[in-house]
Parts: sequence; C-alpha cells; structure tokens
Amino acid sequence: MSERSLNELDTDRELTLIDHLLELRARIFKALMAVVVILVALTPFARTLYAHLSAPLVKHLPEGASMIAIDVASPFFTPFKLVMLLALLLAMPVVIYQAWAFVAPGLYREEKRLARPLLVASVALFYAGCAFAYLLVFPIVFAFFTAMAPEGVAVMTDINRYLDFVMTLFIAFGLAFQVPIITIVLVALGIVTVQSLAKARGYVVVGAFTVAMLITPPDVISQTLLAVPVLVLYELGLLMARVMVRSKKNPSSSEGRAGSN
Repeated sequence: MSERSLNELDTDRELTLIDHLLELRARIFKALMAVVVILVALTPFARTLYAHLSAPLVKHLPEGASMIAIDVASPFFTPFKLVMLLALLLAMPVVIYQAWAFVAPGLYREEKRLARPLLVASVALFYAGCAFAYLLVFPIVFAFFTAMAPEGVAVMTDINRYLDFVMTLFIAFGLAFQVPIITIVLVALGIVTVQSLAKARGYVVVGAFTVAMLITPPDVISQTLLAVPVLVLYELGLLMARVMVRSKKNPSSSEGRAGSN
C-alpha cells in the first residue's frame, strides 16, 4: 500500500472518529435539554411537589407538630433540590433513548431485539419501585417511627434530611426492582443458567436481606419491605428467563426438522 493510500485511510478514520464525537455531543445535548425543560416546567410547583412528598410523614406527626428547616436557606433550596432530582428521574427515558440511539448501530440484530424491551422494562420497573416505596413503604415506616417516639419527644423532622431519606429509599427500591432485568441479562449472556439460579435461592434470600440492611434505614420494617419484593422479582426473572430459553430452543428444533425433511 502506498504512502498516499495510508494517509487517505488515516484521514477516513479521523473523520469517522470526529463524526462519532459530534454525534455523542448531540446526544448528550438532547439529554441535557430534556432535563432542563422538565426542570423549568416543574420549578413553579416546587413547594407543592415537596408538600406531596412529605405528606406520608406529615400525616402521622402528632397534633401540633410540623416539619422544620434547620438551615436558613433550606426552605428555598430543598424544594428546588427535589425538583432537580425529579427532572432527572422523569427525563430518564429520553436520556436512555439517546444513549441507545448512539450505541444501537454497533449492535447485532439479536442484541437489539433483546436490548429494546429490556431498556423499556428497566425504566418501567424503576418507576414501579419508586411508586411502591411512596404508596406502601412510606406510610408504614413513618407510622412506625412516629408511634415509637419516646414520651416527651417532639417528632419534628428537618425538611432537607427528610428529602435525603426518601430519595435514598426511592433509589434503593428503584434499583431493587431491576432484579428481573439482571437475571434475564445474565442468562442471555450465558454467564449463568436458569437451573443454577434456581438452586441459589437460599443464598439469594440471605443476600436480599443483607443488601436491604445496608441500603435502607436501620429498621426491620423497611428492610423486610425491600427484601420481600426483591425475592418475588427474582422468581419473576427466573420465569421470564425460562420462557426466553424455551423460545430460543424452539426455532432451532423446528429448523432441524425442516432440514431433515
């Protein structure tokens, strides 16, 4: 190959790299714009949104008690912090789509078929985990905490610490609800088999309660409310993985019969 041909090849590679970097920048810009648009739209409702978020705790506070703001700027910054977190969560489908649109051209057809529904299911399960925490876990946990306060102790939670507490639970339950996706991916990649995962149920039970103990507040109720759904979702992931394995086997067997005929 001549020196001119080598130079042309290097130029083509450089242009391809520049094209990829430009596309990556465009995808990142679109994802950030989605977050900014939602942030701007939600900012006027920051106080209302925080009131809804704090409702599970406020409802169980003793009569005459209320939430407090320890820091001077907390009444402004804490609702705005909530809006920023909500904007990121609500824009997640757009962010994931932009990442998918950038990566998808380099994937094989079978990988695309597997990845598309898993990405959609992953986002839906994350939102389901957050809804589960807000609708079921928060009322039970806060009712227990306020009822267990010693006599003479006024329960008045700081608004910023409350936000940190509930966001930790939201993320914990959102990630915990990804168990079926993780199970299916591990089986699809051939890292584990459905049979080996089924035999490991005992370890999964211990692991679920251990992880729940580490990422949730130090109380048995929230730990149990996290561990039990994880175990149910683990069984759901096993069921879906079995269906996926059968669907892979059936086409190959039908092709074999067709070839023999």
